[in-house]
Amino acid sequence: MRELILLRHAHAETASPGQADLDRPLSTVGLAEAEAAGKWLKEHNLLPDCVLCSPSRRTRETLEAVLRITGYAEQKLEDAVYEATPGTLIGLVTERSDVERLLVVGHNPGLEQLVAQLTEGSTSDYRGMPPGGIAVLHFPQDAPIEPGVATLNAFWWP
Repeated sequence: MRELILLRHAHAETASPGQADLDRPLSTVGLAEAEAAGKWLKEHNLLPDCVLCSPSRRTRETLEAVLRITGYAEQKLEDAVYEATPGTLIGLVTERSDVERLLVVGHNPGLEQLVAQLTEGSTSDYRGMPPGGIAVLHFPQDAPIEPGVATLNAFWWP
């Protein structure tokens, strides 16, 4: 893998009484953010070869809005992305190291900590990742997926 794109789900509705966190849909603002993320990815020719997506409704709706703009990509709902630690995410990314450009659609704090882990080598130096935010990480050819190896090529948010 040469590029890893991390996309935090866009703004979601507040859970209604008795509603599971997994079932929270995107808000109207969130849908617009997800569409903007798709446009940004397409404008920068950052079209994924494969996507790993949390099973939550808000991440799936974010991905659907993005793919309506960028076009189809191989997709897999991955339960482990929901509430994942950076270590779990590194494991999932390593399993797909054969993919040239991988997109992971997930949640904080895991995503923002993963950016810090892969670029700085530590999760203590993360700077935040707003809803709908995108981080594009580049790995040197044939480099292992490990702390401190990646370069942050782009960071965008709606």
